[in-house]
Amino acid sequence: MIDILKAWYNRYFSDPQAVLLLVLLVVGFTIVLTLGNMLAPVLAAMVIAYLLEAIVQKMKQLGSRRRHAVILVWLVFVAFLIFLVLGMLPLLSNELAQFIPEVSVYWAKAEAYLLTLPEKYDFISIRQVEAISNDLEKLIGTAGKNALTSVSLASITSGAIAIIVYLILLPLMVFFFLKDKRLILNWFGGFLPKDRTLATEVWAEMDKQLGNYVRGKVWEILIVGIVTYIAFSIFGLKYAFLLSVLVGLSVIIPYIGATVVTIPVAVVAFFQWGLNPEFYWLMLVYLIIQALDGNLLVPWLFGTVVNVHPIAIIISILLFGGLWGFWGVFFAIPLATLVNALLNAWPRTDEDITEEATVT
Repeated sequence: MIDILKAWYNRYFSDPQAVLLLVLLVVGFTIVLTLGNMLAPVLAAMVIAYLLEAIVQKMKQLGSRRRHAVILVWLVFVAFLIFLVLGMLPLLSNELAQFIPEVSVYWAKAEAYLLTLPEKYDFISIRQVEAISNDLEKLIGTAGKNALTSVSLASITSGAIAIIVYLILLPLMVFFFLKDKRLILNWFGGFLPKDRTLATEVWAEMDKQLGNYVRGKVWEILIVGIVTYIAFSIFGLKYAFLLSVLVGLSVIIPYIGATVVTIPVAVVAFFQWGLNPEFYWLMLVYLIIQALDGNLLVPWLFGTVVNVHPIAIIISILLFGGLWGFWGVFFAIPLATLVNALLNAWPRTDEDITEEATVT
């Protein structure tokens, strides 16, 4: 047994580059898992700075100095943040406040509609409808109790403090991450060995794919959300802004998000119009938007970056989402790509390479 473990170790960890890469991965995962909640503003600022860095580089290519580009890009970011907080969030909270009381109205209408099914369909009995109604009522009651339990004065206070911390610290950290990028990278690199070729190669590959993915995903959220809002507004759908935000954010979770968010859209449309032509036309337009997103917008924005098997994507969402919540879901595809890049770049013995060449 010891000889087998020794042979396995010599096969995959005889190269110091592999050991360094493994140490970096273990340290990174440990920090995020243990200190992720406390460092959430820092991680969010790093992601935003990473997005804005691409714009800074474009401005430098056009002849602008980095300092001027950083200041201009940061000011635009702060203006967008102010617009988000003062313009969009009040509108979103207003529609949400109107929607929550109507949930009970929707439930009463749904219950009345269920009771009419036995008259229309012989294979549905009143007992079955009553059983389904009772189960749904218990489910809604349990969810409501859990929501009321979680919403306390302490949680509201802590949430308000967290928002204030984000609004103050986030722009400052984004600015310094952009301004002192080279200084921070040099400081971090000082702790690493000079010979870190493998780690540099893996990071170069991930930097390209991660940047394309994150920027593409942000554009996808904005485009899908705006187009959906325009379509819902034209039809006069209630809570158009709230639902379009949900549809835009649903693209973060491939396959699953689009399926789940269809339920509230269909429910609101059904109770607003019933099974009338407006309902069918709205759902048709909504499905066309989803189809164009998956078959036209995603290939255009991402190219081959999302060339990951659907099973791998779903497993990555479940795994990394369970570990890191929202950020794990958001970065599920890049993290799956990272795992694949590591497996491809991991040093192997000459015997492995010979066997692979023989197979291919």
